[in-house]
Amino acid sequence: MKKKYWPSVRMRDFVARGVLGAKVVVVLCAVGALSACALVPGTSASSLRLAQQSSVKLPVTQQEAEQAPENVDIKPITAQLIIDQYKAGQGQFRASAAGGQTATRQVTLPDFGIMHADYRLAPGDIINVTVWDHPELTIPAGSYRSAESSGTLVTEKGTIFYPYAGEVKVTGMAVHELRDLLSQRLSRVIEKVQLDVRVVAFRSKRVYVVGEVKAPGLQPINDIPMNILEAVNRAGGFTEEADHGNVLLTRGGATYRVDVQALYEDGDTSQNVLLLPGDIVNVPDRSFNKVFVLGEVARPGSYLMNKRRTSLAEALSDAGFVNQLTSAPGWIYVMRSGENKPELFHLDARSPDALLLAERFPLRPRDVVYVDVADVARWNRVVANILPTTTLLNSINSIQFPLLSNSRAAGRTQVIAPAAP
Repeated sequence: MKKKYWPSVRMRDFVARGVLGAKVVVVLCAVGALSACALVPGTSASSLRLAQQSSVKLPVTQQEAEQAPENVDIKPITAQLIIDQYKAGQGQFRASAAGGQTATRQVTLPDFGIMHADYRLAPGDIINVTVWDHPELTIPAGSYRSAESSGTLVTEKGTIFYPYAGEVKVTGMAVHELRDLLSQRLSRVIEKVQLDVRVVAFRSKRVYVVGEVKAPGLQPINDIPMNILEAVNRAGGFTEEADHGNVLLTRGGATYRVDVQALYEDGDTSQNVLLLPGDIVNVPDRSFNKVFVLGEVARPGSYLMNKRRTSLAEALSDAGFVNQLTSAPGWIYVMRSGENKPELFHLDARSPDALLLAERFPLRPRDVVYVDVADVARWNRVVANILPTTTLLNSINSIQFPLLSNSRAAGRTQVIAPAAP
């Protein structure tokens, strides 16, 4: 009979090594499947796709003006939504004559009911009184001095002193009222007196223009009506970083928002407020007017809006449009933090003509545009992350250890089964 040999140690090692490799492959496949569901690196809007509402609770203002956490429903961006928004106006956008829809802020400007009136004298003003045929009264200090230096100062008590008229209380008087009073008093000593009064230095009333103007500082109020446009123009005009639609007016301890851009573009004269002494006009910068384009786009980041006029299509274009290799254009989201209730919108842009809807969908400052990742790109990310681990395990499995190999060879024996009798 033939001799029967038992498998060698080398053969047993080879079989065990193959079994180990198969187990590694099975384990890694299981980890990969688990990772594809829950452990995928990066952000994903998969939860929004299924629930059609926000996956986290957001602060929503209730009827009692108190905020409570709620999940917000996602609204699809359709033609009907754009029609409804255009009809309602929502108080958030203004169809500007300059083109497009301008995102507006809530204007808190009341009707002050102020009309232009004659300039009223106050302490600090300098006036000049001209009496015809009486140079000794008109220029008593000589003709080589300026009108301001030779004028009459209104004292802190609101009075002036003028020859033959004595001390005169002038605070709160208009120029023509002071002229009539002086004419009456000088008529006692001058026959058929003829005189004129004018203000040569307006120093009692001023407004403060600060922020994004070319020459911020004090602006004196004179006999020309001082409104917001006049004050800004005297300060050199707006700078390139000015937010025209968010000019702040502080008066009497209260601050109001003025939309000068609506005045420029649509002729809303109610925004051109007549200023009062002590008013503060603050022109903020436009750094707040940003939209954020994130996710699978070519250049994610924050982008400044041009005079608060940016559509969804324009924002995507500024960011280099969606990534054609990794994006899921059917899942584009716009997240808006509203004043009372946050809003979430969804655009299915798998077809290029859906971008016409994106062009008609205006954005507001601080809106977040997110382009979701494609499912195949998510899987590739999982594979890319576990591939180094599989490569390492495979390398370890194939390494030959000389010392162990020699010891195995020395102790390796050939077992021969006993022959049958």
